[in-house]
Amino acid sequence: MGANELLAELAAVGRNPGGGYTRLAWDGATMTLREWFVGAAAGLGLEVSEDGNGNQVAWWGAGLPGNRALLLGSHLDSVPDGGPLDGPLGVASALAALAELKASGWAPSRPIAVANFSDEEGGRFGVACLGSRLATGAITPDAALSLRDDDGTSLGEVMAARGRDPRAAGVASWLDDVEYYVELHVEQGRWLAPNDAAVGVASAIWPHGRYRFDFCGQGNHAGATAMADRHDPMLAYAATVLAARELATGARATFGRVRVGPGSTNSIPSRVTAWLDARADAEPALEALVAGITARAQWAAAEDGTTVTVKAESTTGAVEFDHALRHRIAGLLDAPVLPTGAGHDAGILAAKLPTAMLFVRNPTGVSHAPEESAEPADIDAGVAALTDVIRELG
Repeated sequence: MGANELLAELAAVGRNPGGGYTRLAWDGATMTLREWFVGAAAGLGLEVSEDGNGNQVAWWGAGLPGNRALLLGSHLDSVPDGGPLDGPLGVASALAALAELKASGWAPSRPIAVANFSDEEGGRFGVACLGSRLATGAITPDAALSLRDDDGTSLGEVMAARGRDPRAAGVASWLDDVEYYVELHVEQGRWLAPNDAAVGVASAIWPHGRYRFDFCGQGNHAGATAMADRHDPMLAYAATVLAARELATGARATFGRVRVGPGSTNSIPSRVTAWLDARADAEPALEALVAGITARAQWAAAEDGTTVTVKAESTTGAVEFDHALRHRIAGLLDAPVLPTGAGHDAGILAAKLPTAMLFVRNPTGVSHAPEESAEPADIDAGVAALTDVIRELG
């Protein structure tokens, strides 16, 4: 079965009335997708295992001696109201490529595996690539399991409720058996379409991070409190959003999530909590951007008699994909090489083993939204490219 057909099987899972998808870690939709992954892999004769972090891995030739494995895959979760391809395209394409190779009679010289990494987006617990971070030791189990969602439920509690043992979370021994990781992903941004290329190869991932801003003031009555007597944290937050837009020249700064307390229309807020997503093409530039935004937030808060505290919830340094591997793949496919501002599990695994990424053309350039797309022919081209990579490396 091809990738387009596999994606069609997922089309109804977690779909919102407006056409977007909400598939958050360990929710009903992702549990359905986990079951789908097991069934699709079993249909190809693959052996499926799950580590203590919730990462699922389907193996072809797990017992082959001599060479360590080639790992493929991506994730099946989404951001709230996200697109249909960010994550699932990579999983479906890897399974489709293995189906094609098996049908052709090709036999690998090393184990081939397909991963569905848990909670890549961080849409529920706030830390991106949580499954791969745990597997590689980039985050400790204690730190991860104590993360809480908007309902106040911890990751550990959620995993236990889904029948998993949180005590099993941590560094995954199966990664020691992997030599390469190659991830296929829908393009996020619009570089391939203007350059008339269906598939590209990633060069690097910009450094990026998520930062929590807590603005605190004094709650009061919206009608009875004179404007001059207010200590409204919303004003400092608004000034900080504008400062982020001003300071992010050549970089990226986004306040995409905000929580206001007490959340009453006729009350002045006492607290505004907002999350900044910041990215830049180099780590010094990222540090300067966040420092600048923080300084402006502190100045604005002081002007209004409020306070602000800032905490980095997750940060990822610049990732240069393995030069030898990416050049080998780009030469094999005769594909262009381009950087990305988006984070991926491949970027986390790059600290442990050689990794590479393929991008499939996205004509809209939109991602993390319902308009995210790829033409069926381009999806097939991505599968063909991934199949060539497997033949080369496997």
